[in-house]
Amino acid sequence: MITTVLAFLLTIGVLIVIHEFGHYRVAVACNVKVLRFSVGFGRTLWSRRFGRDQTEFVVSALPLGGYVRMLDEREGAVDLHERERAFNNRPLWQRAAIVAAGPTANLLLAVLLYAAAHWIGVQEPRAVLSAPVVGSVAERAGLRSGDWVRSWSSDGGQWNDVRSLTDLRWQVTQAAIRGESLQLMVSGRDGRGSRALTLDLAGVDARDVDAALMKRIGLGVPFSEPVLGEVKAGGPAAAAGLRSGDRVLRVDGADIADAQLLRDRIRAAVRGDAAVSMNWVIDRAGQTLTLPVTPRVMPGATSGAPAFGRVDAFVGQPAEMVLVRHGALDGIVQGAERTWSMSALTVKMLGRMLIGEASIRNLSGPLTIADYAGQSVQQGLSYYLAFLALVSVSLGVLNLLPLPMLDGGHLMYYLFEGVTGRPVPDRWLDRLQRGGIAVLLVMMSVALFNDVARLLGLH
Repeated sequence: MITTVLAFLLTIGVLIVIHEFGHYRVAVACNVKVLRFSVGFGRTLWSRRFGRDQTEFVVSALPLGGYVRMLDEREGAVDLHERERAFNNRPLWQRAAIVAAGPTANLLLAVLLYAAAHWIGVQEPRAVLSAPVVGSVAERAGLRSGDWVRSWSSDGGQWNDVRSLTDLRWQVTQAAIRGESLQLMVSGRDGRGSRALTLDLAGVDARDVDAALMKRIGLGVPFSEPVLGEVKAGGPAAAAGLRSGDRVLRVDGADIADAQLLRDRIRAAVRGDAAVSMNWVIDRAGQTLTLPVTPRVMPGATSGAPAFGRVDAFVGQPAEMVLVRHGALDGIVQGAERTWSMSALTVKMLGRMLIGEASIRNLSGPLTIADYAGQSVQQGLSYYLAFLALVSVSLGVLNLLPLPMLDGGHLMYYLFEGVTGRPVPDRWLDRLQRGGIAVLLVMMSVALFNDVARLLGLH
């Protein structure tokens, strides 16, 4: 819990400081006097003055935002000798640059964070697949248990190496959102027998971009041998005589190619509220044995969810991992490409949510950010940097939306001023501000509801 809170505060703090520093630095470069640089809102916890203008740097009690207050005649009287340095008296292009600098700083930060994560390297599962979901796109495409996806291509273009299962899922997700097919070059686990196949993703429901999307496509967990790990004493597996190291060959006459298939058979061995006994054929140190196994019946995770079976044994072995790392220049290039791809994906998903083609359940709020921040910190520095980059992209894109109260809304005002030669009338500014506040409150409420629903297992 403490790790999650600290990781969340660090995440929000870094992103706010970088965002506001973007505004601050460009304002100073444009000779605008900055009165205050605040991280957070509410009661002041710490305050110091620095620089030739004695700008007040403040840390406040509520760390969910920040602001840069500049000299401005619309907010108070300005001495005659400083009127030229007031924000409202600067040329239009300078005002636009100052406003755009915050989101731009977040996007540039994302490039550097992604690059740093690539330089450090991340341990990710090799793109060796377990058996695809029956009847899924992956099964119809011809994917089989143990297939190693080596490269991908879109629209018959050049082939690109698949560095890991994470890389493959990213490419599949983008193709599913676009409603396009994706060509895959696969081989056996030993690298032999290459063949090309096509994932037809045009009809996939991509309204929710989550873990369930991969299941709908048919790409499950990485391949794992159907070998038992730790067997819990007193559980169904122990009662059946199973031991750690047993390799499961068949269940009720059906071959078991990987651990995921075995897990699925165990979970499905329930009829109503009663367990169904299974006949397992196992290999134990070269000896073939047949054992009856009756799982424990477990209630569904949520109300109305079906019951499932469990044998109280760890099924499968750890997935084969690969270190994904890039060189100095390639890391920057990959960081820029990932930032661009995530920005485009974010805009596309927001647009699809607006017209009803994507679920609003994709919106996340502070609780989800805190949860993921804590998880990524525990996984390692490179994972946390990649997560921080993702949130930085989201913050940058969100602030560029053409909504009043956001930087994008102010840029729209300046566009109007540039086209018409006059600023937006005050009465319209007031109406737009009220509307913008209402839209932001709705978005925040939906995001918070989604957070709570995820924590309660309702999504």
